[in-house]
This record gives sequence, structure tokens and C-alpha cells, in this order.
Amino acid sequence: MRQIVLDTETTGLDPASGHRIIEIGCVELFNRRVTAGTFHRYINPGRTVDAGALEVHGIDDEFLATQPYFVDIAEAFLEFVRGAELVIHNAEFDVEFINHELRRVPDAPADVRDCCEVLDTLALARRLHPGKQNDLDSLARRHGVDVSRRELHGALLDARILAEVYLIMTGAQGSLSLDGDDAAALADAGEYARVERDGLALPVPRATAGEEAAHEAMLEYIRSQSGGRALWDEVSGESGES
Repeated sequence: MRQIVLDTETTGLDPASGHRIIEIGCVELFNRRVTAGTFHRYINPGRTVDAGALEVHGIDDEFLATQPYFVDIAEAFLEFVRGAELVIHNAEFDVEFINHELRRVPDAPADVRDCCEVLDTLALARRLHPGKQNDLDSLARRHGVDVSRRELHGALLDARILAEVYLIMTGAQGSLSLDGDDAAALADAGEYARVERDGLALPVPRATAGEEAAHEAMLEYIRSQSGGRALWDEVSGESGES
């Protein structure tokens, strides 16, 4: 079974008010294993980013002005996700934004659900953990997924975190906070799957050339605004000096 764990970043909260997608990040799962397949694009929204959204993801207008429009990446995006099940946290939000973009693209489906199934991990988490905080950060902490380097939201990073959280949530492993009640709720939700993990070696996804170029472009912009250094340079040991 092919699944695509997906996340977006946007200019604001409501596409009906003219807000647009500015970043899409996707991670491929095949038969519950993370593959090397990813899709990651920054997108020029043709409008400004709201101040509140900027505080969340840190992606500003000057950087986005250099990126392609959604219509330019729509075909590649649809090719990547077509026929897969999309795994999205709070799926209604992302699907509404994606459909808002697709309706602007000639000959594209008006609804991404016409070419993909959609699984909402927020609905699943609420059945597993009723009455608890079920945002992605809370789920990551609950299931032991490390998010210590996540200072700002990013679509590809959040998709990778969600992929790990989703696999743990649906793996029925008691050592990872799935007690008897949680396992029963998961079975009722139709998402229960026991996985034998002994000797399991998951592939390490590598960035594509396009993703590396987009990453470097963002780093160069950050360096230009911060005296020549970015936090990435400190963590990775790379130099921002030319």
C-alpha cells in the first residue's frame, strides 16, 4: 500500500479569504516503510504572508517572490500523490487549501480526493487519546518522537515527524504508549496493524537535487538577514561565509 504523508504551510488560515499555500512537503510510505521518495516545493503565493503565519513558519515574502507559482508545480505534485492514500494531520485544513489551489489550475481535478484517499491522523488520534492534546507536537512527545530541533514549522520536516508518529500510533506497541484501551480504540478505528520490527532496517531518505537547491536558497536568504550565519551552519558545521 502506498501512502503519502503530507503537510503544507500557508499565508494564513482561510483560503476563502484569499490565503494561499507557500510550501508543500510529502514523505512516501510503502507497505508501512519510509522510502526515499519525497516531494518538497516552496511556492510563490502572489500575496503577502500574514504576520501570525510568519511567526509560525518564518517563510517571508522576499524569499517566496523567487519561487514558482502553484500552477507551475501542480502537475509534478499530482503525479507524485496520484493513487496514494494521503496521511494528513487535521486533513480538512490542508485539503481545503490544496483544492483551492487546484481550482486555479486548468484541467486539474477540483478535489484532490478525486485522485487520492485521505486519512486524517487528528481524527485517529482523538479516538486513541480522547480528552488529551492531539496536536502534532503533543503526539510526538507522547510517542517519544524527537522534535527538539523544530524551532519553526516546515512542511517537509512536519511530514517526516507525522510519518514517524503515524507509524507508531498504528503499530500497537505498548512500550510506545499504546496501552490496552488505546489499542482497542485503534482497532475500532480500523487502523490497527501489528508490525514485527525485529531486524527491520528502514531506508534513510535523501534529499533530491531540487530539494537541496531550495534548502540552500533558504539558507542563503537567512544568512543575508543574520550577518552571514544561520543556525544550520552551527548544527552542521558548515560555513556561511563566501
